[in-house]
Amino acid sequence: MSDERWVWGVGLATAAADGTVLDTWFPEPAAGRIPLGFDPAIPPAQLEHLAVPDPRRAVTVDVVALEIDLDAAPASTSDAYLRLHALSHRIVAPNEVDLTGIFAHLPNVAWTSAGPIHPDDLTRLRPFLQRDGIQVQGLDKFPRLLDYVTPPGVRIADASRVRLGAYLSPGTTVMHEGFVNFNAGTLGTSMVEGRISQGVVVGDGSDIGGGASIMGTLSGGGAHRVSIGARTLLGANAGVGISLGDDCVVEAGLYVTAGSKIVLVDEPPRGDGSRPTVKGGELSGRNGILFRRNSLTGAIEAVRRAGVGVTLNEALHA
Repeated sequence: MSDERWVWGVGLATAAADGTVLDTWFPEPAAGRIPLGFDPAIPPAQLEHLAVPDPRRAVTVDVVALEIDLDAAPASTSDAYLRLHALSHRIVAPNEVDLTGIFAHLPNVAWTSAGPIHPDDLTRLRPFLQRDGIQVQGLDKFPRLLDYVTPPGVRIADASRVRLGAYLSPGTTVMHEGFVNFNAGTLGTSMVEGRISQGVVVGDGSDIGGGASIMGTLSGGGAHRVSIGARTLLGANAGVGISLGDDCVVEAGLYVTAGSKIVLVDEPPRGDGSRPTVKGGELSGRNGILFRRNSLTGAIEAVRRAGVGVTLNEALHA
């Protein structure tokens, strides 16, 4: 098997008193196998100095060295974290790593400004945490991206809106109401003011407008992984459950799903004067389409369009 489908890293694993591994931080994961001659028993000095217990959180911290096969399912909590790090470090793109069963390997964790805590210990430790100025920021399986990775060339206005495992390309701006889930993200310069769900990728030069939503597959959204092409605009409060090609526009407030009935405005009228209609799924992934709602009839319409769908403000993404 090619080493190209492997990732390795040395990191710090945090464990609760009952042995539950809460998280693992890999500062510098890399593609390939653990190099020959590397001795996991001799960790980098900067990590060894950090591998000390934290009684404030009732946790221990240990150095771990790990290599994983990206085509195999996660086998442990540290394995799952290395996959998420590989995505956020841009070693592997979304949907190119096996994440089957990852939720079973990610315990629910109380995330604090000092690091993870086992939820069962939180009530007992809360008074001491508050005394020391340590704040609880969430209770979830996934941590915030910026607590583990600083992706170069990216702006993130609100750290709580981007999960570890998000893939953000240089030039991407995630505004305060933008959200990017794990195994999802941008493949180029993009403006994100809406929601990019798990499994969704957004092409170069596209704009996900304020309050817009892109359907994922985690909560019964079907098996189709939605993608957004290049230079495409998803208007404010709009949404899609189908893929959009390059240079497309979905008008503000319009939600297009695979089952939506869409009028093909550019097609010749039928004998009764009406235009042909198709389901949204038949237009999935096509380039150069404007999706709009007829203000008189309420019908969703698809109109062929030429030229660039959207041009981002270069100053905002420099």
